[in-house]
Amino acid sequence: MAEEHRQQPEETTATTNHHLTVPAGLTRDEFEALSQLIAEFHTYQIGEGQCSSLLAQRIHAPLAAVWSVVRRFDKPQTYKHFIKSCTVGEGFEMRVGCTREVNVISGLPAATSTERLDILDDDRHVTGFTITGGEHRLKNYRSVTTVHGFERDGRIWTAVLESYVVDVPEGNTEEDTRLFADTVVRLNLQKLASVTEGMAQADDG
Repeated sequence: MAEEHRQQPEETTATTNHHLTVPAGLTRDEFEALSQLIAEFHTYQIGEGQCSSLLAQRIHAPLAAVWSVVRRFDKPQTYKHFIKSCTVGEGFEMRVGCTREVNVISGLPAATSTERLDILDDDRHVTGFTITGGEHRLKNYRSVTTVHGFERDGRIWTAVLESYVVDVPEGNTEEDTRLFADTVVRLNLQKLASVTEGMAQADDG
């Protein structure tokens, strides 16, 4: 009797649809202007046990000021709330593939994080990184941040979009994981707004 061949079930994946839903922080007009870029840069293939989200922040500062802070892979503590310090290797060059070692403030379910720069596009104002190691709960965390300038009726402002995909830790729900990651990202974006709006006001003064 022939041995029955059993196929392993294929892992199911789904494509995120962040480009179809207006995130909090954007107007409908802003979203429609950015929807193609959201589809290009903020779309992920997610498998079972993963979740993803897209967050937005409007900043009353020029694009150049905001991008000057966001692009500094070696200085995330400038606007990321929960980073105590960040170190890079000797002879560090900020290019795709470089890494940073981040120490997280006490009180969070994390201690350290090793992160790799995946993209840095100074022309299109896109950057992103992956967490590759460390002591934390954000396993297989991958993030993309894009910065977009607006000018209408004599007003200048910037929209920042940040998305991520991450594994859901064992014992946690998808909702709990997204709530935790969303909270961290949202607080970071709010601080980015505060820092860069302060820079813009100082320049105006």
